[in-house]
Amino acid sequence: MPLVMGDLYVALRSANVPEDKAMAAAEEVASVMRRSRTGSAMGSLRVLKWMLAANVVLTAIGLLAI
Repeated sequence: MPLVMGDLYVALRSANVPEDKAMAAAEEVASVMRRSRTGSAMGSLRVLKWMLAANVVLTAIGLLAI
């Protein structure tokens, strides 16, 4: 079964939206939210990589200065 936002589906059905349209809308919203979270996690990972690289470079410079 595809990923569906249950509350959205129930709300649409209670508003008399046809079942196929309610299911499609709930699946689309769930898909967009999943992609959004994945993009956010990738952005955070990119920042962490830069922080690690900067730390390694600054540590190397510090060790060479000794």
